[in-house]
Amino acid sequence: MSTRNPGIMIDPARQKKRFDLSRYIHLKKDTAPERIVNGIYFENPVFMLALGMCPTLATTTSVTNAVGMGLSTTAILMLSNLFISLLRRIIPERMRMPSYIVIIASFVTIVDFLMQGFTPAMYESLGVYIPLIVVNCIIMGRAEAYAGKHGPLGSLADGFGMGIGFTGALILVASVRELLGNGTLAGFRVMPASYEPINIFVLAPGAFLVLAVFVAIMNRLHIGAARRDDWDPTGKFVCGDCRSCPRVAGCGGKPAADAAVNLHGGRG
Repeated sequence: MSTRNPGIMIDPARQKKRFDLSRYIHLKKDTAPERIVNGIYFENPVFMLALGMCPTLATTTSVTNAVGMGLSTTAILMLSNLFISLLRRIIPERMRMPSYIVIIASFVTIVDFLMQGFTPAMYESLGVYIPLIVVNCIIMGRAEAYAGKHGPLGSLADGFGMGIGFTGALILVASVRELLGNGTLAGFRVMPASYEPINIFVLAPGAFLVLAVFVAIMNRLHIGAARRDDWDPTGKFVCGDCRSCPRVAGCGGKPAADAAVNLHGGRG
C-alpha cells in the first residue's frame, strides 16, 4: 500500500519492470538541455507530434537520404529559430506569419544552394523535398510555438533538439526500410547474398507500416509513464486521475504548472 495515497496499490515487481524516462530526467524548464531532450524524446516531432510526415515517408528509402534530409532540416530549424527569436520584439504582431515565412524561405534557399554545390548527388536524390522544407510544419510550428516567445539561446537549443529528434526518427525508419527492402544500410550490403528483399518496405505501404510500429512504441513508453503507481494524482497534477486523462500520452505525468503550459502550446 502506498504511504502517499492509501487508495493506490503498488506492485514492487511491476514497478521495477516499467520503464519511465521521466523518473530519471529532471531538467529546469526552458534551459538548453531541457529543450534538447524535449525535442529528442518527450515531443519528438515525428513519433509524438506527427509532424513532417511527407519527408518522413518519402525520403526514408535509404539511411543516406534520411541523414541528408534530417541535417538539412536541423540547420534550417536552428537558424530560423535563432533569427526569429532575435527579431521577435521588432516584428509587428499582424506581420508575424509572413515574416516567419520570409526568414525560413531565406535559409531554405541558402541550404538548397549549398547542397547543390557541395553534395550534388544527395541534392539530386532528395529532389524537391529540400525546397519543400519551407512549408514543413515542424519549422513553422517551432517558430510560432517557441522561438517567437523565447530568447535566442533557448530557441537555438529548441531548434537543435527538434532537428536531432527529427533526424533520429528518419534514420530509425530508414534503417528498417532499407535493411528489409534492400538488405543494405547506407548503401553497404548487410544481409547475406541469399537474402530475398521484401520489396514492400521500399514502397509507401512499408513506410506507413514501419512508422506505425515506432509510433506505437513511443506511445507505449509515454502512456506507461502516466501509469506510475507511486503517483498521487490528487492536488499534484492538473488532472484528477491520470489513468482516465485524454491527454495522458502528451502529458507524461508533469506537475500542474507544466501541464498547464502544455495546454497553451508549451512543452508536454
